[in-house]
Amino acid sequence: MPTGTTLIRAGRLADVIRGEVLTDREILIEGERIVAVRAIGAPDSAPEGRSSPGRVIDLRAHTVLPGLIDCHTHLVGDVQLSGIPSIQTSQAQETLLGVRHARTTLMAGFTGVRDVGTFRAFVDVALRDAIDAGDVLGPRMSVAGAYVTCPTGGGDITGLALDIGVPRDLRLGVASSPSEVRRVVREILHGGADFIKVLATGAVLTLGTKPGVPEFSEEELRAAVEQAAEYGTYVTAHAHGAEGIKRAARAGVRAIEHGSLIDDEGIQVMAEHGTVLVADLYDGDFIAEEGVRKGWPEETLRKNADTTVAQREGFGKALAAGVRMAFGTDAGVYPHGWNAKQLPYMVRFGMTPMQAIRSATVDAADLIGWSGRVGALEPGMLADVIAVEGDALSDLAAFEDVAFVMKGGQVVKGPAAGSPAAG
Repeated sequence: MPTGTTLIRAGRLADVIRGEVLTDREILIEGERIVAVRAIGAPDSAPEGRSSPGRVIDLRAHTVLPGLIDCHTHLVGDVQLSGIPSIQTSQAQETLLGVRHARTTLMAGFTGVRDVGTFRAFVDVALRDAIDAGDVLGPRMSVAGAYVTCPTGGGDITGLALDIGVPRDLRLGVASSPSEVRRVVREILHGGADFIKVLATGAVLTLGTKPGVPEFSEEELRAAVEQAAEYGTYVTAHAHGAEGIKRAARAGVRAIEHGSLIDDEGIQVMAEHGTVLVADLYDGDFIAEEGVRKGWPEETLRKNADTTVAQREGFGKALAAGVRMAFGTDAGVYPHGWNAKQLPYMVRFGMTPMQAIRSATVDAADLIGWSGRVGALEPGMLADVIAVEGDALSDLAAFEDVAFVMKGGQVVKGPAAGSPAAG
């Protein structure tokens, strides 16, 4: 844990709580937490007894913001498009790939992620714990542990012959009744997951499944929500199809992932229930371009084409209807570290630049349950800070090149990276 004090001088500072950009501000940090945010040259407003800063970081040519948070990542392993993910690599390989992806994500300015599932159960739990222990460099992680899915569903292993056995860790969350759903939810939470991810509809990348088709009943989804609540946590639902979205929202899930084929009724149900939409707006373009170039299955490309435009139209309608939003990219389908490519897409399809940044900071923290800890630059909060050169909010494409990253008071990229704060 960092010790001593640090002073960051910012030319521009994004106040995401109040939705404005302030000029000539400085952030006083002691150890891992923010002590004060004030105008440069203002009288010292830090609590009495604080020492003078032992390190000054000059970011007056930059826009300084809270560390970004991606609410839909898959850090463990590499995405497979054959319909049989994760059986061509060992658990050790999946873990080591996760270590690399975690570092890449942090260096891209994402100091927090909600990692929404891995086929190899609990590898994400191990990665989270290694990061928390300081053994691995990466973002703060909130993890799903494993997918809850129906047999042959979007989170199951498909495409195998009947006489081929599948290791239990690859199918741990498969369930086909309310009682089975409750059982696997308990097992996943006992294994160390922070929340539950259910596959409420088919998927684009899982061969044989149809994105518009519901894969759990409302009763089964409610069983997951109720069981998770007994453990003090929540459920998020992968849902492309309109009926699956409505079932999940009525069942009480906290968020809908993707939401590609949402209809007007689904938007109304989400708005009424306060359900958060996490829409991966950039993903479709990458799949279309890379899929053609690499010869991905025709089924995958067709399903991607059927969902991409509809998702973006639904996003705009949901935004106008007041549906809550949080930033999530599905990173892992495309290369890790490219997370910020989605920010301009959110503006293109209806958000203001500040709304897009809020979705990846304070709103993302609220969805995950991290409010008051991260997601804003406020006294008492953890010092997760990034900086982008110039007036970054004038063009959100600038976030693809983050110049400075601090996590919990430790500089990991940019000026003073690797040097300890003064004691």
